[in-house]
Amino acid sequence: MPDKKPSSVQSSHADKPVKATPSAVKRTHGRSLTEALKPEAKTPQTKRPSSVKVDAHKPKSLFFDRDESWMLFNQRVLEEAEDACNPLLERVKFLAITASNLDEFVEIRVASLLQRIEDGFDQPQRADGGGLTLQQRLDRLSVVLHNFVDAQYKCWSRKLRPALAAEKIRILDWKQLDERAREYALRFYETEVDPLLTPVTIDPSHPFPRVLNKALCIALLLHSKRKTRAMPKPVASLGVVTVPRALPRLVALPSEKGCFDFILLHKLIESQVERMFRGYEVLSRAAFRVTRNSNLYLQEEESRSMLESVRAELYNRRKGDAVRMEIESTAAPEIVERLRTNFELDKWQVFLTESPVNLTRLMVLPGLVSRPELKYSEFHGRHYHLASKSKNLFDELRSHDILLHHPYDSYATVEEFIESAAADPAVVSMKQTLYRTSDDSPLFNALTEAAQSKEVTVVVELMARFDEASNIRWAREMEDAGVGVFLGILGLKTHCKLALMVRRDPDGVIRRYAHLGTGNYNSVTARLYTDISLLTARPEITSAIQSVFRYLTAESDVESYAPLLVAPLTLAPSLLQLIGRETAHAKVGRPSGIVAKMNALLDRATIEALYEASNAGVEIDLIVRGMCSLRPGVKGLSERIRVRSIVGRFLEHSRIFSFTNGGHPEVFCGSADWMPRNLVERSEAVFPVDDPALSERLRNEILAAYLADNTKARLLQPDGSYVRAPQNSTAFNAQERLMQLSRNGHHL
Repeated sequence: MPDKKPSSVQSSHADKPVKATPSAVKRTHGRSLTEALKPEAKTPQTKRPSSVKVDAHKPKSLFFDRDESWMLFNQRVLEEAEDACNPLLERVKFLAITASNLDEFVEIRVASLLQRIEDGFDQPQRADGGGLTLQQRLDRLSVVLHNFVDAQYKCWSRKLRPALAAEKIRILDWKQLDERAREYALRFYETEVDPLLTPVTIDPSHPFPRVLNKALCIALLLHSKRKTRAMPKPVASLGVVTVPRALPRLVALPSEKGCFDFILLHKLIESQVERMFRGYEVLSRAAFRVTRNSNLYLQEEESRSMLESVRAELYNRRKGDAVRMEIESTAAPEIVERLRTNFELDKWQVFLTESPVNLTRLMVLPGLVSRPELKYSEFHGRHYHLASKSKNLFDELRSHDILLHHPYDSYATVEEFIESAAADPAVVSMKQTLYRTSDDSPLFNALTEAAQSKEVTVVVELMARFDEASNIRWAREMEDAGVGVFLGILGLKTHCKLALMVRRDPDGVIRRYAHLGTGNYNSVTARLYTDISLLTARPEITSAIQSVFRYLTAESDVESYAPLLVAPLTLAPSLLQLIGRETAHAKVGRPSGIVAKMNALLDRATIEALYEASNAGVEIDLIVRGMCSLRPGVKGLSERIRVRSIVGRFLEHSRIFSFTNGGHPEVFCGSADWMPRNLVERSEAVFPVDDPALSERLRNEILAAYLADNTKARLLQPDGSYVRAPQNSTAFNAQERLMQLSRNGHHL
């Protein structure tokens, strides 16, 4: 049994990998797409000493393990798949989401743990997990992973698949097909599938093929029917067939009216393997899938641009060391052991599953079944209507700010803002950040067309994980169209969501107009994620945004970015000051309180400040969708802190931070979670919402709805578990309430 842990992914252009983080990679000035990298000063790190002391009455660890906390989040998503109150086909989607989430977790987080252990960084982690070493954390995590995968397949085989069959939606094996379906499947196989297959028999002249990351394959145990003098009693051979990625994983079959029958593509291929391996007896067959290390490593070289580096490492990612193997539980033990040995995996890295091996592929099923009663009812966010005296959005913004809560407010307003700026001859300059965008983005077209007549600058984040390839394509195409494309600051992901338009208005005055958001400029995810957009012409905000763009393109520093909180420069200390201000208010009896909504809470200095605020008397409500390292409800530590997570129809993605401030509330929104990577390792922007009506909407409509939710909310307990929020006589679902308000066309 091999005991070798997977090694780190290495650049083909370097002897030693260098990870692209501020601690390991030097910064450069804002770079054009074709400039070489020129190292300069290191990214500033914010030093924030611990202020919380542990006493004998408090838990051994003040913080929950981030990876176990993330697995609990995915468990909450799985609960939505198990919940019979959700529409059946939406439950299938939730299950597929858990599988997609788990893929990324394994290829990034588990791979990272393995790398660090291999590199010798295995000292006890005092602040996390009660002093466990990385190996001990990995041992615990492996148990959690296996239990979770078991729960996924129980959900599929015992709940969802029978429920689908009851609705005449069936995923059939080859032996279950009737004559008509079998004839159709065979024709499909012969015309569409067979030409793409390359069967391989493993022997000295045919080495094991390179299996790409997450590629579905079929392994076969074969006995040759031929006898030779050299091998009168041939040993079993291993055969491998890769399932083509170009074909749909679910093949629709002819069926009776009102019925929907499918066969999994790999099951169809498995039924025909004897035709590919003539001269062999097929003893056993099983689908398997290998997940590889997908951490990106960049070698800093003056002779290569960032784009070239990322492109090279994307190629390496597809071939990273194996981290996990999933294989059907019906596989012969000999197949499992041969594959495990080939991929140099420990036994815990092998996951025996039922079919289908890749549950992510079930995501397409709802789209193939025309049964609207088994899906969420269709929803479209309300459109923003201009005042009668306003000719366009620019007129509107000169009189007041606009706050949008997506998807309840249509994202079309944001697209209209950018598209109208691109078409308006009075707009002389456009600047925008792009982190992730959709393939058919109207914003991309608007920016490229605008570049023909005005100055257009775009700061693209090439290293938005798993979107690097599409971002490279966008960057090249925009540059070819005349857009000034920059890559921000090396070592800092450009994660802020900003757009700035400079316009000569009819009165002859040049003004700046801006969009600030919590979500990506992506019209597809804007229908599925909850996010906040602020459109404004406030000079203090638009001037600060211009300073941020100068920082991103020229690393030009200014004394203050106020009223914006900008990472990695001012956000971290400002956040501690805001929490500290509530602490000071509470100590002298002034009104105090914090309500904060985010995706994740991991930054320990911030958590310690919240603990201190709790002990001073500040009431704190945290709405944290995913990972949360803070331990709430512990006497003498966090007894005034409550943490809830909401998982529902829409992915909760908005970040909203409300501070009571002695009776003068302040509310901020932005792109940053309270995580170290957001506070000191990314370019982020958090912005105030100063308009009293908009601030009140954030506090009394949006945040209040999430705090009242007793249907989709789970409450984090002091031991790290989550429990459903207790229901009173009236069930309250925050997302449904906000959809209702949107349909009615008014706010609270």
